[in-house]
Amino acid sequence: MNRLAEQAQADAGAVAPVSVKVAGRAVLLIPHRSDAADESALPGDYRKILAIVREADGPVQVRAVGERLGLDASVRGKLEPLRAKMTKLADRGWLHKRPDGQFTARP
Repeated sequence: MNRLAEQAQADAGAVAPVSVKVAGRAVLLIPHRSDAADESALPGDYRKILAIVREADGPVQVRAVGERLGLDASVRGKLEPLRAKMTKLADRGWLHKRPDGQFTARP
């Protein structure tokens, strides 16, 4: 029973959002949309990504966002950090990730 309890506790910790210390308090680097008053709680590069997706006329691919940010979209490795940021925004409720891998803004 103890081993199962320890495993459940470890699993719960693995899916918990990553927090950092700011002024001695633990805060999420990218807050959940429901926890933040507005998008000003996001770091600057995440706000730029969110603005690009909102300006788009429909779903956007990571490549299109990368091109707007000035990244070399011809090299896949340059887009992976951007894909991770966009996925994190989707996980926290700021964007919606479609099954085809494209992203849309949440209303």
